Amino acid sequence: MDGEGGTFGAQTTRYQLDNGLTVLLKEMHTAPVVSVWVWYRVGSRNEVPGKTGISHWVEHMQFKGTTKYPPGTYDRLISRVGGVFNAMTWLDYTAYFQTLPSAHVALALDIESDRMLNSTFAPEEVERERTVILSERRMNENRPTFLLAEEVQNLAIKAHSYHHEVIGWPADLRTMTRDDLYAHYRTYYAPNNAILVVVGDFDTQEMQKQIHRYFAPLPPGHVPNRPPTEEPPQRGERRAYLAGSGDTHYVQIAFHAVPALHEDFFPMVVLDAIMGGAKSFGGGGSSHRSSRLYKALVTRGLAADVGTWIGPTIDPYLWWFDATVNQGHTPEEVENVLWEEIARVQEERVQTAELEKARKQVRAHFIYGAESITNQARWLGFAEVVTHLEWLDAYIDRIAAVSAEDVQRVAQKYLRRDQATVGWYVAQ
Repeated sequence: MDGEGGTFGAQTTRYQLDNGLTVLLKEMHTAPVVSVWVWYRVGSRNEVPGKTGISHWVEHMQFKGTTKYPPGTYDRLISRVGGVFNAMTWLDYTAYFQTLPSAHVALALDIESDRMLNSTFAPEEVERERTVILSERRMNENRPTFLLAEEVQNLAIKAHSYHHEVIGWPADLRTMTRDDLYAHYRTYYAPNNAILVVVGDFDTQEMQKQIHRYFAPLPPGHVPNRPPTEEPPQRGERRAYLAGSGDTHYVQIAFHAVPALHEDFFPMVVLDAIMGGAKSFGGGGSSHRSSRLYKALVTRGLAADVGTWIGPTIDPYLWWFDATVNQGHTPEEVENVLWEEIARVQEERVQTAELEKARKQVRAHFIYGAESITNQARWLGFAEVVTHLEWLDAYIDRIAAVSAEDVQRVAQKYLRRDQATVGWYVAQ
């Protein structure tokens, strides 16, 4: 990122093609490299019972070829020019990217424009990916933390489609058909439901010409405007108990969080850093050893690890607290300490030094996480899908403005027992 605040939107060219495709362009001449991303406004948020996991499966199928680029071609062509590529599906989006030498940007543009319209979904490839995804699901089920998180998520969210895991339910994965997948693809993979982001070493006017060449001929689609069912208020603590194999217990507590555009989101992020450490975009953090929960649980030997997570989403999602119970201790002991630490931040105002440290760590993770050309493009596309560029430009300033009173207020308002879903995994 080029300084602290206000640089994403100020240095980004944003426009739309006649077919509705939103385009974001940002020149960065630090290296002869370009990162090309295409984001679709479709994720598990857009799924219905019986079709859970369909967005993730469609993502897999986008690498299974078109008439122009048969299966295996993407990998070979991108690797041949020294590029990298990947894709991801989450609650609110599906995204694809290639980062490659700028001289070969036309290859990425051609690939993405072609598979926006022409993926074939060959029946034999659908069946191969069914096997792959069911295997991925089984691998997840071998992890107690996945099983517990899925149980807590299902219990905490009753009506909204954030209820289910992105990978979907096994029964749906076994019964969905090629036609189901293709219909989902044709419904949501349209230029008027997509954002093209290009960041790196290029000339903006020349890039606009190339984008027009590859994407302007694509027809717009008829994307349904079906907002998910609004989640009803929670009216008391909910609890889940899972018994399973192994020798390690786990504890998770999920609270209802606000969406990214809510005024309380930024105080939540700072409080999350105080409790569980600052995180980079997409999760993970390097600052959690000095966090309150690490000191209260890991340093004292009650837990082998502890963490928290809150992320920006379109609709209200969850704020996660989780701990791995140390040998010789019980889930009850660990949960009690979690509640003690929550009560402490609710009752006692955070001291200035601790607050400033948390704000600095959050800002540092944001800045470092946006340094590369690939991550600049990722942030721009993510913000366009979930929020807007002004939200991204204001991120650092909004974090810096969070006060001790804000932190205490959101702790008291959202970290309540009657809004909690508590889960234990008890090893047997």
